[in-house]
Amino acid sequence: MTSISDKNGAGHSLLEAAGLTKIFGSLKACDGIDLTIGTGEIHALLGENGAGKSTLVKMLFGALQPTSGEIGWKGKAVAVANPAMARSLGIGMVFQHFSLFDALTAAENIALSLDEKTDLNTIAAKARDIGRTYGLPVDPDALVGDLSVGERQRIEIIRCLLQNPDLIILDEPTSVLTPQEADLLFVTLERLKSEGKSILYISHRLEEVRRLCDRATVLRHGKVVGQCDPRQETASSLARMMVGSDIHVIERRPNAAPATQSALIEVNGLSQKPRGPFSVPLHDIRLAVNPGEILGIAGVAGNGQGELFEAISGEVLQERPDIVRIRGKDTGRSGISARRRLGAAFVPEERLGHGAVPNMSLTDNLLLSRYATDGKVFLGGGALRLLQQSSLVLAAKRIVAQMDVRKSAENPDASALSGGNLQKFLIGRELDRNPAVLVVNQPTWGVDAGAAAHIRQALVDLARSGSAVIVISQDLDELFEISDRIAAMVHGRLSQSVPIEAMNMERAGLMMGGADAALAHASAGAA
Repeated sequence: MTSISDKNGAGHSLLEAAGLTKIFGSLKACDGIDLTIGTGEIHALLGENGAGKSTLVKMLFGALQPTSGEIGWKGKAVAVANPAMARSLGIGMVFQHFSLFDALTAAENIALSLDEKTDLNTIAAKARDIGRTYGLPVDPDALVGDLSVGERQRIEIIRCLLQNPDLIILDEPTSVLTPQEADLLFVTLERLKSEGKSILYISHRLEEVRRLCDRATVLRHGKVVGQCDPRQETASSLARMMVGSDIHVIERRPNAAPATQSALIEVNGLSQKPRGPFSVPLHDIRLAVNPGEILGIAGVAGNGQGELFEAISGEVLQERPDIVRIRGKDTGRSGISARRRLGAAFVPEERLGHGAVPNMSLTDNLLLSRYATDGKVFLGGGALRLLQQSSLVLAAKRIVAQMDVRKSAENPDASALSGGNLQKFLIGRELDRNPAVLVVNQPTWGVDAGAAAHIRQALVDLARSGSAVIVISQDLDELFEISDRIAAMVHGRLSQSVPIEAMNMERAGLMMGGADAALAHASAGAA
């Protein structure tokens, strides 16, 4: 195994993958990948959804076994049989989706991840010590269900550091953090690097890759298509390497709808008790969205965004009809179908299981969400039934074409689509109705740059056609790109909205942390 040259900003190579390949049936998820990570470097792994990033790191961490190829660790070929072996070698991983039990304490969650039995008091003491050393303060005795997302991520990182790894794999570590929390994480990562630790960093946020990483390896369709120093690139050039072409630039035309028109969607004094032990109560939420505009709702995960979506969509009914109004009609006591018949459309955060039934076809999933508004067109009865069912097939084809949904069969099950393509279909399913109101939760979560740009442009185009759009998102870059106003959810409360012209990243972060409430209230237009 060769070593990385010193000019790349690293010492001798720590890990090398040579010709790493993984085949699932007829799919070659990773195709002869070569990757070298040096000692004491932060190395970015970039690529679109389906590029092979997750498969690659799972092989490095022992969660998957390669079909062919070799992994070298500190100059010696190794077979990483499982994650326990990876940890024993000195490879740790912090996954994008936390694997913590809400009903257990931080110390208990850490104990479950350790390969050796250790006294809880000892674990708590070590966790506090590591937290102080690396700027990751955490209370080991706190219930995880009571902690913020940022605090939960600290637990994940601390339990990784407790195993004293030489290489830490981080998968989208800032996707759920405020800008201020992300800055603190970067300080921690720089300290780890200064101590000789290596970090493999997966992120779709290209500006932070440019700021933080020494080198980058870019994957496309399971192959390495480029390596670079991201500090010498632009976000656009990195995205072009990932996609193979230029990313669509969002076009935001001015809102041409008359300012005198009434709001299409209103929420008036929405308060709601928690529906479970870890549900978030809502407190006196008020908002109104006019024709032609997009209201962006920012917030760290777990601050009541899901509960707000359920209330607006009609999954949870309210005490009074006037708490939710759609196109001037009181709908607080009306269900989803009644709200859809008024011209509203909804796209939930969870694609499979909530937005679509996994083992049902695309046309059947289309029917499930549209029978209340299009049932007569799609189904009908008697002699017309066959003809009208063809309308359902034509609608699905129209959505697939308009949203560029990539699929391997004519009418596959929802579970057969990649996450990004299923998301495009679900949003297209609602856009196809040309709704007067659209509420979408995390529209581009886990979606690659090209698909995200397509979705965002579709949302802007719908708003500018005269509809009212509410976008709930943890991605501040996304909200700044498409929103006319931004508000923030904090502990079940919604701040006043601020016009996009008066917003910046620092202020958005403060609003998400609750520190800018007074300033936001003073500067906001009508909520």
